Amino acid sequence: MTHTRLRPFNTSETYPEQKLDNDLCHAVITRGGATVYLRGQCPQNLDDARNIDSTDAAEQTHKVMQNIRQLIEEAGGDMSHLVKLVVYITDIRHREAIYRTMGAYIKGVHPVCTGLVVQALARPEWLVEIDATAVIPE
Repeated sequence: MTHTRLRPFNTSETYPEQKLDNDLCHAVITRGGATVYLRGQCPQNLDDARNIDSTDAAEQTHKVMQNIRQLIEEAGGDMSHLVKLVVYITDIRHREAIYRTMGAYIKGVHPVCTGLVVQALARPEWLVEIDATAVIPE
């Protein structure tokens, strides 16, 4: 890995009752490189800002994570350069589906992650929004 990850863990150990499998850590140390701050990504197309045609939390999360991956790649990096995620969800009942789906995209990466349950997002049909930070080495 290109960054130092402190105290990596998997959510299957910290939240065994939730059947999650996310590789996270408590801190990430970066040195040099370009920091890429991504706007909160929502379940819509990057090119035309059209929402995907789904109200399923997992499907919406797939689109959000695909957008994150695409933007990091457009910046010259890859998902291993991801250092931080902030996950906003509108209903705690969708947490497991969202985190399970997100986990597939961050397997082996171990970013730091904060999750929040919020009353609403910018559009009422959105169930999830995730902002991300990546540091691409020089």
